[in-house]
Amino acid sequence: MTQINVRVDGASYSDDVEPRTLLVHYLREQLGKVGTVVGCDTSNCGACTVHLDGESVKSCTVLAVQADGSEVTTIEGIADGKTLHPMQKAFHEQHGLQCGYCTPGMIMASIDLLKNNPNPSEHEIREGIEGNLCRCTGYVNIVRAVQQAAGEMSSTAGAQA
Repeated sequence: MTQINVRVDGASYSDDVEPRTLLVHYLREQLGKVGTVVGCDTSNCGACTVHLDGESVKSCTVLAVQADGSEVTTIEGIADGKTLHPMQKAFHEQHGLQCGYCTPGMIMASIDLLKNNPNPSEHEIREGIEGNLCRCTGYVNIVRAVQQAAGEMSSTAGAQA
């Protein structure tokens, strides 16, 4: 066993983990963060996407021990109390989901996309989320949701400046 110290969604944790434990399994099984889903275990689908030190990663490709000393944000940590994150709100309002299985990872990847490109074109959005698969939608409403969130997040940032 190896001890790790990690901040997840603003809370600090110190836990013993098997060195081979994947971050996704640590989050779900030890911390109860079941919003981060296991989709394929092969890094193909992106359903397990979280932010590790502010960067989007597929948590099925990261060992929990690699997150030692890091900050992890899951889908459960992006809302402000009962107020949804603008991306969550946009996915809801634009119907950017059907079954919802890919939604947590898609939202986390989309937030990271907007951090790096606050005003992406439709093509840039499609490129930015290409590592996250949705088997139910044609991505049209997902793209619309990202566009809506981009507008809301840029107007909020402009109001704060």
